[in-house]
Amino acid sequence: MLVEQLLFIFISFAIFVYMFFRMIKKNDTTYVVILVLEAIGIALNFLEVLFDIELNAILKVLKYLLAVILPIGVIILEKQNIYLYEIINLGKAKICLLFKDNKKAKEALLNLLDKNKNSYNAHKLLAQIYEKEGGMRKAIDEYVQAIDINKQDYDSYYKVAELLNGLDKKQEAAEMLSNLLSKKPDNYNASILLGEILIDTEMYKEAVNVYQEALKYNPYSYDINYNLGIAYTMLNDFQSAKIAYEKAAEINTLAYVLKYDLAEIALIYKEIEEAKKKFLEAVNEEELSADSYYELSKIALIENDKETAIKYVNLAIDIDSKKIVEKVKKDPIFIPIMAKISIPFNLENREEKENERRLSKKETKVKEHLEEMAEITRHLGYNDIDLLNRNYKEKQKEEIKKDIEQNIGKERQD
Repeated sequence: MLVEQLLFIFISFAIFVYMFFRMIKKNDTTYVVILVLEAIGIALNFLEVLFDIELNAILKVLKYLLAVILPIGVIILEKQNIYLYEIINLGKAKICLLFKDNKKAKEALLNLLDKNKNSYNAHKLLAQIYEKEGGMRKAIDEYVQAIDINKQDYDSYYKVAELLNGLDKKQEAAEMLSNLLSKKPDNYNASILLGEILIDTEMYKEAVNVYQEALKYNPYSYDINYNLGIAYTMLNDFQSAKIAYEKAAEINTLAYVLKYDLAEIALIYKEIEEAKKKFLEAVNEEELSADSYYELSKIALIENDKETAIKYVNLAIDIDSKKIVEKVKKDPIFIPIMAKISIPFNLENREEKENERRLSKKETKVKEHLEEMAEITRHLGYNDIDLLNRNYKEKQKEEIKKDIEQNIGKERQD
């Protein structure tokens, strides 16, 4: 027992002196905590020797833990560039965040960065605090510094892009996302956001490329398939859009906006029965029901079924009188049944129900584009539709050929 105590005294005092001089050299008062804990462990051993008693198992473990194991652990961590002041300040910041004291949490992190500007964890946590507080530019700065320290921090790459997009810096966001996808092409969120930015900026061909690449890693993603359909729609490649929409519809059978879009594409290609089927499914979506009944009424008139047309158009007016009456008055197809259409005296929109889903900006844009194209092609014959398809495919072939020639030219220059 005496040998053990002598060995303990030698090791614990050596560590105590080492830690004391570390504190002096670094001028870092955070070492005081370790020194105090060491002192408690040494004091327990001193009491054991002074009063010639043997500590119970718990106190003996505590003695070694405080005086030897804990400080040695700190020394090992510092050899791996994980410093005590960083652990303490990060711990303090996280405790403050638990109690929703952002001010003190930021103070702890800024104190840490004063001593070590290359603390990845401090920059990352500070960025998250700024983001929650709405300080987006400060958050971006901190995320960027975290990335500079840890190039593999793909989450921060995405966060910077997301915040830049929120600040309407779409080009910078797109560049950041492209850079991220070049390093990690299977990053789902980056693919979705980059595609949406490209669609917002009407770069539809580029969006198609992004989504096609993303499908290699996420073939059963509803969002990727649906957004790919949107990009194809805006390029007027309705056959490709149909394939993408149908795959998205298989993944999410309750996505009624897809039913509506597929119905409009069926109208474009004069697939009347398919269009009727899809519009009848789309009426289940509150936001689409009036338009769906309106389109069904037009189909009935094309088929010379006036009674059905009157029924459907009046249903549409009951749901959204102001919008539908305005559309009816503009379309000459309704002239033969105008006398039997129930137009209210006081045209008001239906009251919007609480929590009713509204179409997003991109959903509305695609819907209106398809309606416009269906209206244009309504007066075309089947041969004209065929010609449109062939012309579009020829145009695609020409563009592909042009791209290949440009790539070959670049390779020769290199």
